[in-house]
Amino acid sequence: MMSTKAFTLVSAVEWELLAGDKERVHIECVECCGKNLYVGTSDCVVYHFLLEERALSTGTATFSATKQLHRHLGFRKPVNELRAASALNRLLVLCDNSITLVNMMSLEPVPSGARIKGAAALALNENPVNGDPFCVEVCIISVKRRTIQLFLVYEDRVQIVREVSTPEQPLAVAVDGHFLCLALTTQYIILNYNTGFSQDLFPYCSEEKRPIVKRIGRQEFLLAGPGGLGMFATVAGISQRAPVRWSENVIGAAICFPYVIALDDEFITVHSMLDQQQKQTLPFKEGHILQDFEGRVIVATSKGVYILVPLPLEKQIQDLLASHRVEEALVLAKGARRNIPKEKFQVMYRRILQQAGFIQFAQLQFLEAKELFRSGQLDVRELISLYPFLLPTSSSFTRSHPPLHEYADLHQLTQGDQEKMAKCKRFLMSYLNEVRSTEVANGYKEDIDTALLKLYAEADHDSLLDLLVTENSCLLTDSAAWLEKHNKYFALGLLYHYNNQDAAAVQLWVNIVNGDIHDSTRSDLYEYVVDFLTYSLDQELVWKYVDWVLQKSEEVGVQVFTKRPLDEQNSFNPDRVLTCLKKYPTALARYLEHLVIDRRLQKEEYHTQLALLYLDRVLQQRSGTGSEAAETTDTQLKLQHLLQKSDLYRVHLLIDRTRGAGLPMESAILHGKLEEHEEALRILVHELRDFAAAEDYCLWRSEGRDPPYRQRLFHTLLAMYLQPGPAAPELAVAATDLLNHHAADFDAARVLPLLPGSWSVQLLRPFLTGAVRNSVHARRTTQVALGLAKSENLIYKYDKMKLKGSSVQLSDQQLCQMCQNPFCEPVFVRYPNGGLVHTHCAASRHTNPSSPGPGART
Repeated sequence: MMSTKAFTLVSAVEWELLAGDKERVHIECVECCGKNLYVGTSDCVVYHFLLEERALSTGTATFSATKQLHRHLGFRKPVNELRAASALNRLLVLCDNSITLVNMMSLEPVPSGARIKGAAALALNENPVNGDPFCVEVCIISVKRRTIQLFLVYEDRVQIVREVSTPEQPLAVAVDGHFLCLALTTQYIILNYNTGFSQDLFPYCSEEKRPIVKRIGRQEFLLAGPGGLGMFATVAGISQRAPVRWSENVIGAAICFPYVIALDDEFITVHSMLDQQQKQTLPFKEGHILQDFEGRVIVATSKGVYILVPLPLEKQIQDLLASHRVEEALVLAKGARRNIPKEKFQVMYRRILQQAGFIQFAQLQFLEAKELFRSGQLDVRELISLYPFLLPTSSSFTRSHPPLHEYADLHQLTQGDQEKMAKCKRFLMSYLNEVRSTEVANGYKEDIDTALLKLYAEADHDSLLDLLVTENSCLLTDSAAWLEKHNKYFALGLLYHYNNQDAAAVQLWVNIVNGDIHDSTRSDLYEYVVDFLTYSLDQELVWKYVDWVLQKSEEVGVQVFTKRPLDEQNSFNPDRVLTCLKKYPTALARYLEHLVIDRRLQKEEYHTQLALLYLDRVLQQRSGTGSEAAETTDTQLKLQHLLQKSDLYRVHLLIDRTRGAGLPMESAILHGKLEEHEEALRILVHELRDFAAAEDYCLWRSEGRDPPYRQRLFHTLLAMYLQPGPAAPELAVAATDLLNHHAADFDAARVLPLLPGSWSVQLLRPFLTGAVRNSVHARRTTQVALGLAKSENLIYKYDKMKLKGSSVQLSDQQLCQMCQNPFCEPVFVRYPNGGLVHTHCAASRHTNPSSPGPGART
């Protein structure tokens, strides 16, 4: 058990002030109402004192008592109990089994002489059920066996209300509304005197210990239970609080929230109602009275009266925090809510949570500290300020006063232990990362993000780059100096970029790639710079570094132009780009491919330039191998594809360049572009002996053309195959393959006379079968078309007959529906809707379709 100083014991009334030299007289009971203190003695005297309280700077107080008067009640018995009814200005005095009403100020009995006789003990109902404000409800234990009586007490009279029988003799009573909490001879019970229902609580032995029954709040009582336990019970007969453990021989108990105070023969003990722990022990011998009056706790011996002065709860909490007893402090702070105004409590409780958080933080209990910081809505700069140099130099933050902790900085907190400092920094990184996007960061995001950047940079943390490439509030000046100090130049470039200083960022990265400064963050930094320039909107910046990126790698560097977003490509003039790329042939070729193939720009200059570039490269490759029969290269395939697909390049220029260059395929394609099909096919058939290429040529050149054009090409190729010569047998085989594979592309009537008589029908079976099938299909298709035309003609004839079958009446009074003039002769045009017009009006309408008319058809 760790002690807490919750109360101080101060003297209120010394014996000399009370009874002077009367040694045999002793104090029997006390009552306190506001500043009025009443003391009943064994010689049947009631004393009235006026208490004056003087607060001390330590948070406690002292009391001085001024004797007002005293009065002997006229009995020879001691004063057993005193109860003040301030609403009536009456003091109820129990003496010699009789309750007398006396004036609170003069101590004179009421003139009517009203009193309650036969009372062994009394209790006031502090939760009255009677609605009359000018009376009090009094419950007494009657001298009659096993009887409780209830009275209404007025200023000058008393009225009995109810008499209740109990199963055993009652020894102590407390009342709340209709409920009586009774200590009987062997047990405690709850009794509803209105309904008669009783509820047993728990047993006890009255011969062994003195019973205690005390009302502590609405419908709740405190009882002295077995085994030295202070038990709580509600009127429903249940306990909503855990019991407190006090002395076996407890004499009295009092409540001063959140504490239960118990008195025994030697000590006053203080127990928390919140965690049931004993908090304080005060030596106090010969005490026999302990009572609380509206928050004021009074304890008395037979010779003196003392007051237990509670220390302010806030001071108690601070003392607990100073002892690092965080849990106890928080429990006490929560319990104090009922005694402190809401706004004041919230301010106080937040500060306590923050202080507790720093205590846990200093003990490296980071999870607990984080929850306390968040619950206490800590200004996170309080935490950052513990770490030297993390707050920006421009920050106006000053620590809370009075301070939330006792540490100057992290070095003092960890006593220089590097491992502890590292743990603290890791915690701060985690905590700042969590709170930077929450309401906790409102108003000082710059301080948080700058501190987080510094921590990441110092720890070489991967999250540094994530912070800089997302939305952040890092201050440029502080952050830049810190990143440079820790050689984080790539991250510094990201910081410059975020602050719209792209030129500084790129120059920094270029220096890293060139080796002028060292930073190994990215091994692909060159590619990153190219990608950055590709998406940059700053044309001046791109042109400044384009030579640098191309000198490093033409293939990669040209991407600043070729991979630029489509909506940005038009901002770079292709002619200017081409001029720039003349020094870089590989990049030039790739950019021209981008213009011609990717963007499909229809400009002769680009197509011709790309074709010439391919051609020069092919010729260069061929000269390098020293053979004109070298295998077809990728570049040559690109050239052939471009020559076939493009119609924009200068064909004559390329023919001149390919003449005599040993490029027959390219020459054939170029002749085909000039519609010089015989020359093109001659090259393919006689020079290259590539019969498949010749067939492909016919298909390529006839693509999108009418069937007769396609037929002419295939007939030209067939005629070339059938020409006599040394290669006639090989060409004959090619001719039969051509006919059999493309039967639909030949006119069989023209082909058959050309074929040698030695060729068998079996040899040409596929061709002949296809020719017959095509002929039959054509005839049947023609017959179907003719039939459809005849049907349509018949429909029109039928419509005409229907129109002629109806009569039309025409008079000189009828008007033309177009010109609104009368008909002068019986010649007219009739529309399907029945409208009649002049013949010349109908003719003008057909020559001018926009003219209004009565119908769409005649």
